[in-house]
Amino acid sequence: MLSMTEQAPTVQLVIESTTAACSVALIGPDDIIVAERHEIVGRGHAERLMPMIGELLEGRRPASILVDCGPGSFTGVRVGLAAAHGLAIGWRIPLAGYSSLALLAAAATDGAELGVALEGGHGELFVQSYGGDPLAPTANLRSLAPSAAAAVIRSDLVIGSGAAALVAARGYGRALDALPRAADARLLPPELRSLPARPIYGRAPDAKPMT
Repeated sequence: MLSMTEQAPTVQLVIESTTAACSVALIGPDDIIVAERHEIVGRGHAERLMPMIGELLEGRRPASILVDCGPGSFTGVRVGLAAAHGLAIGWRIPLAGYSSLALLAAAATDGAELGVALEGGHGELFVQSYGGDPLAPTANLRSLAPSAAAAVIRSDLVIGSGAAALVAARGYGRALDALPRAADARLLPPELRSLPARPIYGRAPDAKPMT
């Protein structure tokens, strides 16, 4: 457990570890970025996340925690949630969650509808459409092969690590390659940054129960 010496009652710690990116941010009053760290670590979240949080906080204790619940890498989702729950219990502070797809949408849209596509397992993409002001999902989260995703995501702009595959499969549109960044959580409307802090896997587990 990190040892905190200084309380920062108006600062929120944001944890992001659901993709190849690992990032953390401190968001202050009026959604000002107090500090952030963002690295591409691949599968190194378990080794890098807690040291990164310690580097970011520098002895400060946040007033609350916001964590990405997925969808994304199974391991990345679990590492982030485990860290967030452990710190929230140790510090006795509130904990809430958000979706990785909503985070990407919030960083890229001005209210116009767009699609979000993240690489998933088994050659599939996690996809969902967003739009409006305030931002809100306009369709359900799905895990689909690129060809199937191309049939349901119709907006011109698609953002995320799976955007290029989706746009190529349907033959039109703009693909913006991007990974979630913790500091962008400040752009989420309240409804999308107050989810229960539990996993959003995006598809059924691979293992089947024994009969």
